[in-house]
Amino acid sequence: MAAGGPVQDRPEVRIDRADVGRRVSVRRVAEIADDRPVFRDVIGVLTSWDDRGLTVAPRSGAPVSFDENLLVAGKVVPLFPARRAPLPAATPAELQRIAARGWPAVEQESLGAWTLRASAGFTRRANSVQTLGDPGLPLGAALAAVQDWYAARGLPAWVEVSAPGSPEGLRAQLDRLGAAYSPTLVRVAGLAPLARQGSRPALDRVRLARTAGTEWMSLYRRVTDDPAVEEAAGRVVHGGPSVWFATVPGEPGQPPLAIGRCVIDGPWAGFGAVEVAPYARRAGLASAVMAVLAARAAEEGATGAYLQVEAENDAAIALYDGLGFTTSHTYHYARLPRG
Repeated sequence: MAAGGPVQDRPEVRIDRADVGRRVSVRRVAEIADDRPVFRDVIGVLTSWDDRGLTVAPRSGAPVSFDENLLVAGKVVPLFPARRAPLPAATPAELQRIAARGWPAVEQESLGAWTLRASAGFTRRANSVQTLGDPGLPLGAALAAVQDWYAARGLPAWVEVSAPGSPEGLRAQLDRLGAAYSPTLVRVAGLAPLARQGSRPALDRVRLARTAGTEWMSLYRRVTDDPAVEEAAGRVVHGGPSVWFATVPGEPGQPPLAIGRCVIDGPWAGFGAVEVAPYARRAGLASAVMAVLAARAAEEGATGAYLQVEAENDAAIALYDGLGFTTSHTYHYARLPRG
């Protein structure tokens, strides 16, 4: 079969390269059988469209890629209609493990049931020891081993203390060592109500991608000019079972107006890195970013949302309150003194 004409000559093709990052429905020529074209349809996120062709990520399975000349129909379709469902069952310890999988450290090592994590100092979650279970040593000896491990990497020794989950007596041992604490809230919500947030104009501006490009990273506050930290950040933010990045583009040549990240792990979707440029705030962009990410997570089968927020971050907590999040539990990062 001869390829069709330019895309603009095909009236059923109502999408173009500006729609990359949106949810679309496309029909393409999949094969020729008995001298006749066989068509296949796919609904999903249009993740790329360049001179090599189009790629669409469906709700499950491998991405579908094909040449532009094989495209016979295409249109933007609404976000996946997430259905209400009860929150998935998970204990605080299970949620901590899920969050660790969704933000995996560059380097990990076991100390009994504990997990030592290091990522060149990029975020405390990726540079702390997760203390769920028995370290296989007396607590004093285990904490000394933690101090040595992080000192060997030139990093402060942070201990993630979860209750329940961490060993009995760990907090008392940390108190004797003079550890400094920083509380973090773990907040949860149903995914379906979250996917219904945002105004239509704001939702239409959000684009999804499988990778965090230069523009996305430019708005992420936690990145520094240190090459080692930058490399670690790239590895951590792209780690996890199924990761999506949301962007609200700015004007051509300008940084994004808003970004966000979501990682899907079975029934749970973890949200983070939600940032809005100072001059673009109070326009509903943060809610729109989270709604589009939530709809994609629901399309992949998730029903619950979680996020972690520092207890002192009043602005973020107020935003998440308005989106229906409630506190599941609180854990602490305890910084051990050196030596």
